[in-house]
Amino acid sequence: MTRPSYLGIDLGTSGVKALIMDQADNVLATAHADLTVQRPLPLHSEQNPEDWMAAVDSAVTQLPADLRNDVSAMGLAGQMHGAVLLDAQNQLLRPAILWNDGRSFSQCKTLENTVPTLARLTGNRAMPGFTAPKIQWVREKEPAIFDRIAKILLPKDWLRFKLSGAMVSDMSDAAGTLWLDTEQRQWSLDMLEATGLTLSHMPALAEGPDNSGHLSAAFAARWNMAQVPIAAGGGDNAAGAVGSGVARPGDTMLSIGTSGVIFHVDDQYRPNPAGGVHTFCHALPGLWHQMSVMLSAASAVDWVAATTGFADTPSLFTAVEKRGQLTQSEIFLPYLSGERTPHNDPHATGIFFGLTHETDPTALGQAALEGVALAYADGADAIAACGNEIKQLNVIGGGARSHYWGRLLAAAINKPLVYREGADRGAAFGAARLARIMMEGENTALILAAPEIVETIVPDPQLVKPLSEKRKIFKDLYNNTRQG
Repeated sequence: MTRPSYLGIDLGTSGVKALIMDQADNVLATAHADLTVQRPLPLHSEQNPEDWMAAVDSAVTQLPADLRNDVSAMGLAGQMHGAVLLDAQNQLLRPAILWNDGRSFSQCKTLENTVPTLARLTGNRAMPGFTAPKIQWVREKEPAIFDRIAKILLPKDWLRFKLSGAMVSDMSDAAGTLWLDTEQRQWSLDMLEATGLTLSHMPALAEGPDNSGHLSAAFAARWNMAQVPIAAGGGDNAAGAVGSGVARPGDTMLSIGTSGVIFHVDDQYRPNPAGGVHTFCHALPGLWHQMSVMLSAASAVDWVAATTGFADTPSLFTAVEKRGQLTQSEIFLPYLSGERTPHNDPHATGIFFGLTHETDPTALGQAALEGVALAYADGADAIAACGNEIKQLNVIGGGARSHYWGRLLAAAINKPLVYREGADRGAAFGAARLARIMMEGENTALILAAPEIVETIVPDPQLVKPLSEKRKIFKDLYNNTRQG
């Protein structure tokens, strides 16, 4: 081993990203492997965990072998809330139910009635995206499977088990289950009992930079690596925040991925579930965060690109940027998978409104970018309603590559957007940083320095006013078309 380096793995919904960085935060190599989502019934969203493992193996083996050999530690990040159910022999009992699955809406009401202190304990309303309602659904609809459950793991934690044999979760990911006492950073016996579970069903808990196990001999040999320690890691957004240096009270991040997130760091536990805001532990000890979540962000734009006949999403961006103007009348509600913040409505649906004979695919693409931006503005208002001041938003995620979209986002939210070096590196980079903290804990503050600012986009007054006016129609459209 010539020099220490760190491997970060991010298990996303649409794919797995693997990244190796050195001690100076320089990214040495990246790789990606695609995943698909199965939707067997309305509101259902599932994946086969074995597909995750195949994608991880594909992504890691794409990285240069000599760089893998230099890795001294690794960290894991991943999609939150998914339910991986194992029997007493640690075999999968069914496909994993994902974060954007909406089938357990009635079970959420049951949990809130059963545990009146749920919101205070967990920092959140019960929503179908969380893990506990999914298990309540299994308990009611698939009792034969429920009776065989021996362990429940979150997606990245199932990967950890496959890679190391350890059953461990970190605080940020565990906070998204509704089984965590989020202030005390420990499993809540009341919440477990409400879903017919005990502590024996849960993995051990660790902070994000803690050592959670070691890579098995089999995978070390396959990947040309040592049996390196594995940092506990974080949920995708918390790990992404670590990667972008959003690690101090008051720091705020905007993440543009399959889902859309605004993430605000706090050094106190201050839950305020009104408006669909989440309060979770950060992936760093002693910190929490409040978060707004929209379920379809970049994924909504991908859908519009495919549906309107563009060759791919980059082609949509090229056409829209060339057009370079707001829509005349077209408005898009991006609720293709229901919505969390601020509506907590799994039945919310997408809408195109205001179409005319002049509406063409490029206008629909522009409407998609505007609609997602307006939904982010709803999330920013929900965060601000908790008493938080958003000064600026650090942008991460694949969607961060479009600065044209950044202009729309800055104007819709009416706050500056800050683009930093490597803004599209995301949660895999944060996972690698957590591995580095595990190995170099005394340098934590240095490691968590925010990357260099590449560009700041301030709200354009010529866009702020018309988007504000459209937002009134945007909000009325949801309220006038909601189901129930």
